[in-house]
Amino acid sequence: MLRLLSIEFQKIKHNKASKVLISIYFLLLVSIALIASIKFDIGSIKFHLAELGIFNFPYIWHFNTFVAAFFKIFLLMVIVSMTANEYSNKTLKQNLIDGLSKKEFILSKFYMALSFAAISTVFVFLVSIVLGLIYSSYTEPAIIFTDLEFLLAFFIKLVCFFSFGLFLGVLIKRSAFAVAAMAVLFLIEFISYFIISGHYKGFDETDRIYQFLPFKSMWNLIDEPGSRLSAAKELAAQLGEDLTYDYAVHWYEIAIVLGWTALFIFLSYRLLKKRDL
Repeated sequence: MLRLLSIEFQKIKHNKASKVLISIYFLLLVSIALIASIKFDIGSIKFHLAELGIFNFPYIWHFNTFVAAFFKIFLLMVIVSMTANEYSNKTLKQNLIDGLSKKEFILSKFYMALSFAAISTVFVFLVSIVLGLIYSSYTEPAIIFTDLEFLLAFFIKLVCFFSFGLFLGVLIKRSAFAVAAMAVLFLIEFISYFIISGHYKGFDETDRIYQFLPFKSMWNLIDEPGSRLSAAKELAAQLGEDLTYDYAVHWYEIAIVLGWTALFIFLSYRLLKKRDL
């Protein structure tokens, strides 16, 4: 594993575009802290986002993992471009000549995806701990380390997303087209979800079906956190709405996403194994 990882990180080390994308990604993760500085003082109306409790433990684990997941597109582009470049630069064929098997090639990319996901998870953990200790009203250890399952969900979500990108990179062999294909597939799933739910089955019934599709299953791992805020609940109560939802990370949601991850890696290997290079 370490040998395969070292090969991949050597390639990243000499790829300027990848280093730029990775830097942008981690800068965006750090920028979550800037949310705490958002203030509006208009006459008697004073609004400080941090005071709404978004950085309170344990809510911060939910909020930060939800927000950080939107930035994963930058690491996806690194994985897709590194995979596609293996074809355009003929390095894949050279690696196979030098003794690297096709299975090891796919595993090297998958290990890179695992590494990106693991490093991202640790980074989000550290950022959340710092912000929580500064802004949280609750700093008891029992509260701080509650809801850490959102970090696990974040890690699994990233691994599946990157594995999807790896599969498309192997399938299409062009980074721009692979990313575009993922965007198109997302739009197809997203638009069809709202069409079916709006005209035929309703959201609850549609959710039961779409929870098994890749993008919806990844989304389900970390539900939107906004409605958990007390301010949102108070506003909803005034409007006669009930914002009591199930925000927990469920084992079956994890199982579905892990199933997609395994399928993407398997298909990547099978495709590469059958392809004449």
